[in-house]
Amino acid sequence: MQMNTPPRSTIRLTRRGRLVLIATGAVVAGTAVAVPLLSLESPKKEQAKPTSLVVPEGWRASQIYAAVDKALALPPGTTLNALPTAGLKLPNDADGNPEGYLFPATYPLERATPRTLLSYMVDTANKKFNKAPVAAGAQRNAMNVYQAVTIASLVQAEAATKADMGKVARVVFNRLERGMPLQMDSTINYALNRSTLITTESDTRIESPYNTYQRMGLPPTPIDNPGEEAMRAAISPTPGDWLYFVTVRPGDTRFTASYAEHRRNVAEFDRNQKAASRSPSSSAGTKGAKSTPAAAG
Repeated sequence: MQMNTPPRSTIRLTRRGRLVLIATGAVVAGTAVAVPLLSLESPKKEQAKPTSLVVPEGWRASQIYAAVDKALALPPGTTLNALPTAGLKLPNDADGNPEGYLFPATYPLERATPRTLLSYMVDTANKKFNKAPVAAGAQRNAMNVYQAVTIASLVQAEAATKADMGKVARVVFNRLERGMPLQMDSTINYALNRSTLITTESDTRIESPYNTYQRMGLPPTPIDNPGEEAMRAAISPTPGDWLYFVTVRPGDTRFTASYAEHRRNVAEFDRNQKAASRSPSSSAGTKGAKSTPAAAG
């Protein structure tokens, strides 16, 4: 088999949590092989090994561990089990948990191991998060950098668009300043290890430190790994008095300080969800939507 150009490929995590192998480069051409009775058999093409791993914004540590295992062709759980010996340079508040510090970026896989990849991700996060503007922004909002990363993770999970990130961050600050529970659906999803648009009343009663319906303040750790835009929103939220928001339909997120107005928006969201569930294309009707039926997020 002869290759004119070495194939290049990348493993990318999609927004739905699936691994996709993206291959680029020249197509590999093979010649037919002569076999008895003059029959021809097409040679099997070698599957190109990925050369880099793309970690997208907003994915949880558990998803990244699975992606590393897949990219390096290791048994499931290998990367998770490597954590205790990885020597990650995490802040004291993290207590050894790298959630929030596995920075979204593209990482080379040549000679990589789970330990080296995790260290690379955390070192990249430290370089991004420990810059003077981030530290100053956190201090300006009366929090430390780890708390800013935690807020950024909420923003990353809750904002339907990048344009909404600053407003979502402002809702977080406004509710904290008023002594209101955050009531973020994304934290419930994190506690239940799922992703969904709908949070039920029974969900809000689960016993978990990540249940921001029942517990005041921020969750104990970030709930995903945020990117730079979410981090900027966390340290420089958009000015406003909003306390509630709901994405009524894709592209239409409504922020308000009025609970009565919020309930009307939620009612419209519910109607849209019911209509979508009856539609044959309902799976596409809610793609990318974020909802906050009960309160803020």
